[in-house]
Amino acid sequence: MGSVTTPSFDRRAAVSLISRLRTERGQDNPFPIYQELRSQGAVIPAPWGGYLVTSYELCDQILRSSAWLEPDKPWRERQGPRTRWNAPSAREISSTLPALNPPDHTRVRRAAGSFDRGTIEQLSSTVTEDTDRLLDALVDRLRDGEADFAALVSEELPIATVGRWLDLPAADWPRLRDLTHEQVFTQELLPTASQLVRSDVAMAELREYFLELVRDRRTRLREDPVSEWIRTWDLLEPDQDKADEQVYYLALFVLLAALETTSTLLSTTTLLLVENPRRWDLVTADPDELVPAFVEETLRYDPPTHVISRVSAADCVLNGVQIRTDEMVHLMVGAAHRDPGKHPRPEEFDPHRRPAHLAFSGGIHYCLGAPLARLEANTLLRQLVRRLPRLTLVRPPTRAPRVAFRRLLNLDVDLA
Repeated sequence: MGSVTTPSFDRRAAVSLISRLRTERGQDNPFPIYQELRSQGAVIPAPWGGYLVTSYELCDQILRSSAWLEPDKPWRERQGPRTRWNAPSAREISSTLPALNPPDHTRVRRAAGSFDRGTIEQLSSTVTEDTDRLLDALVDRLRDGEADFAALVSEELPIATVGRWLDLPAADWPRLRDLTHEQVFTQELLPTASQLVRSDVAMAELREYFLELVRDRRTRLREDPVSEWIRTWDLLEPDQDKADEQVYYLALFVLLAALETTSTLLSTTTLLLVENPRRWDLVTADPDELVPAFVEETLRYDPPTHVISRVSAADCVLNGVQIRTDEMVHLMVGAAHRDPGKHPRPEEFDPHRRPAHLAFSGGIHYCLGAPLARLEANTLLRQLVRRLPRLTLVRPPTRAPRVAFRRLLNLDVDLA
């Protein structure tokens, strides 16, 4: 990737920028901070070790290259027993599909199947019905004044979709949603000790829940994804306990992936729609064209995941910077999406844009659930502008204390 150079780097400035990024104000609007990070270079040392990558081209290149790996279980073990990478929740998440490297990744991805066109068509009617039901509840609440769109719709649609698909009892949905929000800290950029404890507790409960689900489903196989995974892994793995654990990891992965980032996508899309009346009118005038375009521009403008991490498989040079084997790079996707070298006027939200984006990662780790997330976002946006009069934003939303995984804690709206 080029010859080694000696890039200029202001370490104090980087420490200051990362510190600002972790504040409430920085998490509310990280983009000016990203712009300052980009001004220091496309690849800059992270204050805690490893590197930050802010260039769209380099982020895309790394995600597509076999020379860059997921920080998998063997890598985490090499970091030492007292590091964040070996917290119980971190070890557990390292066995799920997104944290695997070939050949394990290849085997598990094939066993998982995909959200192909037939599956999406089957899910479409369910998503539409649940969207209408949730919008009915929103309308009822709006008759009495303002309503929290995030709580009533964005948080509810993903768990209803994946809950029905996996055939999980509806009574379990609220707890599973809460546990999903708690476990995500183990995947954060710089989790605190207390956040890791919360992740450990949540992950232990999720493990117990889904292992019991697999045991129960095995006794009564039916036509649902968990049963199909049991049948598949019984052919691949002669040890039933090991087969069941693989099914557990798939079910866990689907839940975590389907809930956390999709609910953020739904809230962010709606926020961008209601904070500017012209956008609502624009989408309403041409929903067939503008709904999918609006969703894709949302994924570029403020993606659910702002950081993706990879480690180097071998010594290499990245944009003139020497990277050693096993060193980590943090792909600052939120910054790369605003790279003016990739997108003209990157700070402008333009639903007429046809953006390239990395919101669903890339290469062999391209998000398995991307078609489902798009289905939910497109269905919600289309039904929203079709069924409701224009909504307005009552107050700016607050956000969860995170850097990598964005989440709106509320989205208060009212009728215009």
